[in-house]
Amino acid sequence: MTITHRPRPIDPTALEELRGRDDAARRCAPYTDEEGGAPLRCCLRPSEAGERIALVSYAPLRRWAAETGADPGAYDEQGPVFIHAGDCGGPRERAGYPFARPGTQRTARRYSARGHILGGRVLDLGDDPAAVIEAALVEAFADPEVALVHIRAAEFGCFHYEVRRP
Repeated sequence: MTITHRPRPIDPTALEELRGRDDAARRCAPYTDEEGGAPLRCCLRPSEAGERIALVSYAPLRRWAAETGADPGAYDEQGPVFIHAGDCGGPRERAGYPFARPGTQRTARRYSARGHILGGRVLDLGDDPAAVIEAALVEAFADPEVALVHIRAAEFGCFHYEVRRP
């Protein structure tokens, strides 16, 4: 299967800001991840045991709106994400959609160029997660009003990554 949409990690400039104070104005509190498996939004992979990471509050739509001049209004939200405590160099490979495990659920939340929610879809990733996510993104971007899509965990609503219009 060909992956035609590019998952975007958190921007390096935003990461540096988050490593100081997060989007809720809290100081970053790095720690050593003893178990591994935390979904890192800086490099779009699970953490490994022994890595220094931090859980920070992140407002993805707010940051996108600041770049584009959009005004998401009440759709602006922030939530917890894991990042490396220091520079990790970002994703090393683009071999598919991160955090897409068979049998899990994700949501694909669509946003307009104004930053308003246009709808979304709960995705049952089944046995072929990449195909399910790819189909959802193709469907979303078939609507010319869709400017970006956030992929989130269905169970907690956690932000996983953003995909912008190709």
